[in-house]
Amino acid sequence: MKPADPRQLGLEGLDAAPESLEAAAAQLEASPDYRVLRRFVPHDVYAVPDPGAEVARALVIDTETTGTDPATDAVIELAVLAFEYDVASGRLLRIVDVYDGLEDPDRPIPPSATAIHGITDAMVAGQRLDEARVTAMLEGVQWVIAHNAGFDRPLLERRMPVFETLRWACSVVDVPWETEGYSGAKLQYLAIQQGFFFEGHRSEIDCRALLEVLSRPLPKSGGTGLALLLQRAAESRLRLWAINSPFETKDVLRARGYRWDPAKRCWHILVAGRDAAVEEAAWLKAEVYGGRGVEIDVEVIDATVRFSPRPGTRRKRML
Repeated sequence: MKPADPRQLGLEGLDAAPESLEAAAAQLEASPDYRVLRRFVPHDVYAVPDPGAEVARALVIDTETTGTDPATDAVIELAVLAFEYDVASGRLLRIVDVYDGLEDPDRPIPPSATAIHGITDAMVAGQRLDEARVTAMLEGVQWVIAHNAGFDRPLLERRMPVFETLRWACSVVDVPWETEGYSGAKLQYLAIQQGFFFEGHRSEIDCRALLEVLSRPLPKSGGTGLALLLQRAAESRLRLWAINSPFETKDVLRARGYRWDPAKRCWHILVAGRDAAVEEAAWLKAEVYGGRGVEIDVEVIDATVRFSPRPGTRRKRML
């Protein structure tokens, strides 16, 4: 097919009718030499549930903050979108409630932060999050989803401890973007790869754009990002602590992906699921402990503590 020539698409003027613009976009899309990005138009309804389908509720959240340290920086904007999904298929059905609020951090917002999200001291002056409204939205939800939950969860738990009781999932690490053919997991990049763009770095639009990304089929597995995220997030992670591992095995452990905890003075690794933990324990016994029977710690990290600074349940296990 001959590549489309944008000069011949009838777009010389800026007042082209929407139908003409869409026709031009379709012509460009028909050529392998062009890709078309459409502006994201927020919407609330994605699909109609099948008769008799089990429907559950979850939240997607996003924060804007005074900085990048979840231990010390403060939330200055919080968006919470409640949505329903089909439990069996993982299909996103509809957004049912939205909250977006600002909060005065009682300190100046650094210019470097304002440069990212555009929120100024004047915009947040005297503002407070509606905690009662947010708490009501948490009622009955199965999951809280954030794009980088390792940042948002500690911040929100410090601001509103009610978030400690919920199961969290992360759309950065709980969707295997690289396996699906994506070279990154930044939200705006994922949107572009799926054919749309949006003005990001404000909480509500980021939440809506994330739901749009998660609602679409993935290029290799074919399922939606939301379905795969929920499946993977439900798997408990197990952290194996290689207690009293011989000093000379440190390079072997590091090469395997273990990390050193200076406070506990112990190497550890996080794996997903029981089968992976059994395989890892067998490797530890053979490659680190020389086949000897030894005792290690296994920490069970489920979705109620994952991405938070709180530890999981730790148990002794013999190899």
